[in-house]
Amino acid sequence: MMNLSDFKDHFEQLQTENPESPIAQIRLEGFHAFDKAGLPTKRNEEWKYTDIGKLFNNEYRFVADISDSSLTSTDVDAIRLPGHLEANEIVFVNGRFMPVLSKFRSPQGQLTVLPLEDAARGIYKEMVREHLGCSSAYIKDGIHALNTSFINGGVFIYIPKEQELNHPLYIYHISDARQYNILSQPRSLIYIERNTKVQLVETFSTIGTSECFTNQVMEVVVHNNAVVEYYKIQNETANASQVSTTHIRQTGRSYVHAVTVTLNGGMIRNNMNVVMEAAGNEAHLFGLYILNGHTHLDNHTLVDNVKPNCFSNELYKGILDNETIGVFNGKIMVRPDAQKTNAYQTNKNILLSDDATINTKPQLEIFADDVKCSHGCTVGQLDENALFYLRARGIPKSDAQELLLKAFALDILDQIKPELLRGYIEQLITERLSVNKK
Repeated sequence: MMNLSDFKDHFEQLQTENPESPIAQIRLEGFHAFDKAGLPTKRNEEWKYTDIGKLFNNEYRFVADISDSSLTSTDVDAIRLPGHLEANEIVFVNGRFMPVLSKFRSPQGQLTVLPLEDAARGIYKEMVREHLGCSSAYIKDGIHALNTSFINGGVFIYIPKEQELNHPLYIYHISDARQYNILSQPRSLIYIERNTKVQLVETFSTIGTSECFTNQVMEVVVHNNAVVEYYKIQNETANASQVSTTHIRQTGRSYVHAVTVTLNGGMIRNNMNVVMEAAGNEAHLFGLYILNGHTHLDNHTLVDNVKPNCFSNELYKGILDNETIGVFNGKIMVRPDAQKTNAYQTNKNILLSDDATINTKPQLEIFADDVKCSHGCTVGQLDENALFYLRARGIPKSDAQELLLKAFALDILDQIKPELLRGYIEQLITERLSVNKK
């Protein structure tokens, strides 16, 4: 079991080993915040339905060094996404950016990828100083502060202005749990200049049967006239749990399209934040979760309208079977200056088992008077009339159920724009629904 003294010892060791690190002060501030907040409990409103503390009953290999893993390029080949031959690939192993396993196809000048500490002491140091850690203003719990306390082996990604990145950016988070329980804490800062277009795909994989916990934070800064597509795929093993934070700041008028697909894992918490810091921003957030076994999924979303004339649309849909637990907590904030805001949010769920649970909490916090905002949620079972209609035409019950569930998921699947990626996720969904009907 890990306690505060364990974290403190590891933190002091990291600071001692890297006394001249340009990120040392950020880590120190993060640890002070963690020391004050501690690990969140269910008494914390934001963690009301998720007991994250029990994950720390395990003993983890902490601040895993590169030498802790013997992972090879061949191991990575087994989990590469379709289209990887035309993609820029960034590989994290046990929370550390691994340049030797990463591959880049974009020509020089279109994409810069550096270890985060190198960026913090080089020509990008002002970008890092200004933007690294901005998510802490929104997520104040101890789990987020813990990641900041142990920033080590992170990555900085820079896409310069006037670039259409023809090669998508794939980010692989790999936990090598073949020998030890692993606690990994990847950190990334992505800076997207004006008039650019980029596709980001993030995926998580575990190799081995030991317990692993990934506490990941990605911060993305988006400038004027940029178009960003972001896809997160979570199809982990039962021994893999994670807290995954994606914090997107639209500092210029831009377009963000984000899709999160969760199919398997232990305990999973997703924080998806979009902060509209410029007038006229547009964002679309989509989520699909199809859960089986004992998976616990907690989706927290935030769309913060800071400036006027912004538009956002959010749709999350879930299918829960067996003893799974789902949480959806979606918040839309409209600041006093954000007049003419249009913001919509919907959460729909189907329960396939009497033992499955969904806790859904849509929220609006509006401080402006000239806005159009709505939220809603539904929880139910499969439509018995539709099921009867299909069975009356000779379709077996299990196949009819699978057809209806695929139809339910289709409007999220259609939001995955890259054809190869959509086909890959569609196959994963088919496999998951086939498991559900057995």
